[in-house]
Amino acid sequence: MQTLPPPFTSNPVSSQSTLDTTIKRRKTRPVKVGNVIIGGGYPVVVQSMINEDTLDIDGSVAAIRRLHEIGCEIVRVTVPSMAHAKALAEIKQKLIRTYQDVPIVADVHHNGMKIALEVAKHIEKVRINPGLYVFEKPNSSRTEYTQAEFEEIGEKIRETLEPLVISLRDQGKAMRIGVNHGSLAERMLFTYGDTPEGMVQSALEFIRICESLDFRNIVISMKASRVPVMVAAYRLMAQRMDEFGMDYPLHLGVTEAGDGEYGRIKSTAGIATLLADGIGDTIRVSLTESPEKEIPVCYSILQALGLRKTMVEYVACPSCGRTLFNLEEVLHKVREATKHLTGLDIAVMGCIVNGPGEMADADYGYVGKTPGYISLYRGREEIKKVPEDKGVEELINLIKADGRWIDP
Repeated sequence: MQTLPPPFTSNPVSSQSTLDTTIKRRKTRPVKVGNVIIGGGYPVVVQSMINEDTLDIDGSVAAIRRLHEIGCEIVRVTVPSMAHAKALAEIKQKLIRTYQDVPIVADVHHNGMKIALEVAKHIEKVRINPGLYVFEKPNSSRTEYTQAEFEEIGEKIRETLEPLVISLRDQGKAMRIGVNHGSLAERMLFTYGDTPEGMVQSALEFIRICESLDFRNIVISMKASRVPVMVAAYRLMAQRMDEFGMDYPLHLGVTEAGDGEYGRIKSTAGIATLLADGIGDTIRVSLTESPEKEIPVCYSILQALGLRKTMVEYVACPSCGRTLFNLEEVLHKVREATKHLTGLDIAVMGCIVNGPGEMADADYGYVGKTPGYISLYRGREEIKKVPEDKGVEELINLIKADGRWIDP
C-alpha cells in the first residue's frame, strides 16, 4: 500500500509572498552603443531595421526617426557597397542636424572589410556575419577539411578582421558578431554540421580574434528561422561563454519570422523563452511588415516578462457564464481610456468568484459584483460600487484622486 506524504500545512499565502519570481538575468559586460548601453544589468534594449535603401538619404533619415520616436533604441541599416557606406555619413549628419543623434548599426556582409572600415568612421556599431565576412566558395567534391586548410582560412579571417577591430577599439565603438544559421561558412558546416555547435564555434573564432586585440565591446547573436534551433544555439553560446569566462551580451531574434499573428507568436516563442532563462540583453522582432510594427511586439514581450514597464498591464478573465457584463466590450473601453498611462496594473474581472484573488497584485480593479453595478478596487480594498454605465468614468476618477492620472 502506497504511503501518502503528509498534508502541506504551511500557509500558502505567506509561502507565495516569499517566492521570488523575478527573472535572474545572466551577468554580462556593458557595451556602449552611442548613448545606449547593452548588457551590464541595463534594461533590455529594443532594436529594429529600416527597409529603405541607404542611398536614399532623406528616406533613410525619415525611417530612422519614425522608429526612434516610437521607442526603437538602436536602428540598423544595410550597407552593401562603398557608396552606401559613404551615404551613411550623410544620414548620420542629417539626423543630428534635423532631429537628434540616434545610435545606428551598419549591417556589413560579403567581403566587407573596406566597407566596414568606412562605416566605422561614422556610426556607433558594425554588425558582421562570420559566415560571409570572408566568403568561402563551396566545394561539392570536398571529402575532408585538413587542419592546415582550416587554419589558413582562419588566418585570412584574422587579417581582414584586425583593421576593423583596431578601428572600433580605438574609437570606443561596438561590434555585433551576428551568426546566422542559414549562412554558416563551409568549413563550419563541414566540421560541425548544420548545428548549433557550428554556430557557436563560428562566433567563438571571431570573439577570440577580438580578444587577442584587446577588444571586448562585443555583442553576439545566434539567429535562426526555426525556434528550436535558435533557442538551442543561444543556450549553448551562453554555456560556452560561461565555460571560457566570457560575459558578452546577447542580441536575441528569430530571423525571417514571417508576418501576421504567426510571425509574432514565432518571435515571442523564441525570444521570451530565452529571456525567461535570463539570457538576452537586446532584442529584435523580425517581421515581414513595416519595421514600426516590430516595436510594440518587443515591448509587449518585455512587459509580459516583467523586464520593462512601458504600458498599462491589463489583467482580465476569459469570461464565463458567471460574468455580469460584456467583458470584451468593457475591457476595450477601459483600455481605450487608460492605454496612454504607464506603470499601472488594471484588472477587469467579470464576477466576484475569482476577481479579488486573481487581481490581488493589480493597482486597480474593475469587478462585476452584482448585476448592473461595478465594484472598484484599489489593490485588495473595495473603494466604491457604481452603476455599470459609470464604471469607466469612476475608475478614471479614482486614478485621478490618487494622483496617478496624466492626460493623454
